[in-house]
Amino acid sequence: MTITATQPPLNADQIAGLNALHAADLDRDFEHLAGQLDRRGIDVDATLAAVARFEVAIPTWGAGRGGTRFAKFPIPGEPTNIHEKLADCAVVHQLATVTPRVSPHFPWDKVDDYGALKEEASALGIGFDAVNSNTFQDQQGQANSYATGSLTSTDEATREQAIEHNIECIEIGRQLGSHDLTVWIGDGTNFPGQQDLAGQFDRYLGSASRIYAVLPDDWRMLIEHKMFEPAFYSTVIADWGSSILAAQELGPKAKCLVDLGHHAPNTNIEQIVARLHRFGKLGGFHFNDSKYGDDDLDSGSINPHQLFLVFNELIEAAQKPGTGFNPAYMIDQSHNVTDPIESMLSSAEAIVQAYAKALIVDRDALHEAQARNDAMMAYQALRCAYNVDVSPLVAKARVDAGGAYDVLAAYRASAWRRRKAQERTPAGTGSGIV
Repeated sequence: MTITATQPPLNADQIAGLNALHAADLDRDFEHLAGQLDRRGIDVDATLAAVARFEVAIPTWGAGRGGTRFAKFPIPGEPTNIHEKLADCAVVHQLATVTPRVSPHFPWDKVDDYGALKEEASALGIGFDAVNSNTFQDQQGQANSYATGSLTSTDEATREQAIEHNIECIEIGRQLGSHDLTVWIGDGTNFPGQQDLAGQFDRYLGSASRIYAVLPDDWRMLIEHKMFEPAFYSTVIADWGSSILAAQELGPKAKCLVDLGHHAPNTNIEQIVARLHRFGKLGGFHFNDSKYGDDDLDSGSINPHQLFLVFNELIEAAQKPGTGFNPAYMIDQSHNVTDPIESMLSSAEAIVQAYAKALIVDRDALHEAQARNDAMMAYQALRCAYNVDVSPLVAKARVDAGGAYDVLAAYRASAWRRRKAQERTPAGTGSGIV
C-alpha cells in the first residue's frame, strides 16, 4: 500500500491543548529572556531562528532498552523491529521537533524493500541519516567470524566479508536517501604481542580504501574512533590521531567522527573538535555523556558544561569561512534504566540548550580578551552565556514548530508506551545495546 499523507504518531490536538495551558507563562518567560539578551546586544530573532533550524539525528538502536555486558532488562512496549523503532523515533521528533532523521544500523535493521521503508518513514514525518555497518559482532549464518578482527583480520576471506558488508550498507543507504557511511570497528588486541600493530593499521587502510572507492561522489565515510572496548590492550582506531591519519590517507570524502564517550576521562574533547576542523576532517559528532568511559549516558546528564564548551568550538568552526563545516550530529546512547523515548527527548533538549547557550556567547568580547591574553575575561565571556536560562527560547522554537512545551509531560500524557505494550511482541532479554 502506498502511503501519501504524513501521519504523525501522536494526537496533535492533545499536544496543542497541553501547550495552551502554558502559553501565557511561555510568553512571559520568553519576553523576560528576550529583554536580557537585547541588553547584551544579542539578536533574539536571529538566535530563535538558528535554534529552530538546529537538527540532530537519533539512532534506531536508541529506541530500545540498552544493556551491559551482563544483562539487559527490557520494558513493555519496547520496539523489536525497524518499523516499531521508526514509530518511536517519530514520537521523539513530533514532540522535540529537532530530530527529523534516523540513523539505521545493519544488519539489525534489514528489510526486503528499502524503498517502502523510506516511504514509511516519510509518512511518519522523518527521514534517514547516516547508515552504520556492523562488523563488531557475528550474525547468524555468517561465513567467517569477527572474533579476531574484521577490516583488519589476518584472514583475507574475513576482511573481504567485512568490506562487502560495508559496500552493501552504502547501497542500502542510497535507497534510503542517506549520504554518510559510519564505520566503527572493534578490532584490536587484548595481549601485548598479539598482533603486529603497524600491520593491523595497514590492513585497515587497505580494507577501508576498498570501501572508500565505492562511495558516491556526494557521500562521506565517517571514521569513528574509540579508545578501548571490546579490545583492552590496543584498538586499531583508538583516538583522533589514528582517525585523522586514516582519513587523510583515504581522501577528501573520509572524515572523522567524534563520540563524546570514546576518550579517556578528562580528555579535552573541545580541543579535538578545533583540531579536526582546522584540517577539514571534522565529519560528525555523537552526543552522550560519561562518568568513567564509554558509558553512553544521556547527553548533559553528567557534564553539561562540557557539552556547552563543545558547542562553543563548533560555533567557532562554523563562523570560519571557507572551511567546509557540515558536521553530522547524532544522539548515541544506551538507555539501560529509562524509557528510551524519554531519554532521547531529555537529551535532545539538553543538546539544543547547550547549542543555544553557545549561540549567545559575546564573540567580540571573547576574541578581544583572547587577543589581550586576558584569561579571566575570556572565561567570563563563556561563563556569562552558560549561566543564562535559555529554556524559554528553546521551548518557544519547539512550540512554534508544532512540538510540545513540556516534552516529557506530553509524552506521558499520550500513554504511548502503555498502548504499545498492548500491541507489540515483548522484547527478549540478553546483553548489549540491542
